[in-house]
Amino acid sequence: MNESSGLKVHDVVAGNMVSRLKLFLGLSRTPHGILDVATPAMAALLLLGHFPPLTIIVLGLITAFAGYTAVYALNDLIDYHVDDERLKLHEEVNEHFDVDQIMLRHPVAQGLISFRSGVMWCAGWGIVAVVGAYLLNPFCVVVFGIAAVMEWLYCKLLRISHLKVIPSAIVKATGGLAGVYAVNPDPALGFVAIIFLWLAAWEVGGQNVANDIVDMDDDVRVFARTTATMLGQREAVFVLVSSVSMATTGGVVIYWLSGLGTGIIYPIGAVILSWKLLLQPAREVYLDPGPRTAAVLFNNASYLPASFLALTVLAIIVPI
Repeated sequence: MNESSGLKVHDVVAGNMVSRLKLFLGLSRTPHGILDVATPAMAALLLLGHFPPLTIIVLGLITAFAGYTAVYALNDLIDYHVDDERLKLHEEVNEHFDVDQIMLRHPVAQGLISFRSGVMWCAGWGIVAVVGAYLLNPFCVVVFGIAAVMEWLYCKLLRISHLKVIPSAIVKATGGLAGVYAVNPDPALGFVAIIFLWLAAWEVGGQNVANDIVDMDDDVRVFARTTATMLGQREAVFVLVSSVSMATTGGVVIYWLSGLGTGIIYPIGAVILSWKLLLQPAREVYLDPGPRTAAVLFNNASYLPASFLALTVLAIIVPI
């Protein structure tokens, strides 16, 4: 084999490895997961009012990435039979793009990677998350365990009850709690309560119910019980608007419970961001209920953790 042939084989192998990695990243909805990694970081900075040591920052980011990667993969693994049904029943391409579609969705259901490989991927990242959580604070292992159990319950309730939105809200809220307990083993209960309710309300209105409205037709086909399919679109919009309003309030009020060092820039920015990412698109859903406006809300709300993390960093480094 000449040198050029060897290079071609190497390129093919490397290309195959990259393609396969993309499938696993799609299994974990990594683009959305990366956005969610900002949640524990934001919560930790708000609690402290200053930056923690560099070692905590690095370990925290690795642990958060591993945790979200494992939990999102767990969702697809539990639901792969239902996802397979959706793929077979879906006659048209979904025209309402959302951030979860940046990478190929449901690779196990599509037969592109084996269920066993998916389990190994999920378990591997889960182990990394557990080890990292233990090093940060052993209680964070408990928080991660609760998130995994709630994700399992959320999936199992798909065809049983629309109240599956509750464990879904808990899953997202645990991300903020993990960040809090990673930097302070005994935080103020008021701060913990507000961060939990803020993130839970954001998940319910800006993510879960908004996505239910987008997927309503598909959910009916696979007999999924969601807020939209069980209560109807009108009630779903009411839940969505109410939850988004609660999230907006929580995102502003948390300032008065945050650590010293978080400047006045935060509450001003929180009002602006909440309007742009939550209230304004929710208003459009209220005025024109349907998958198009709900998809816009879902996409905008997905950037809330990263946007509020940036705001919190700015509020700390600019002492006003």
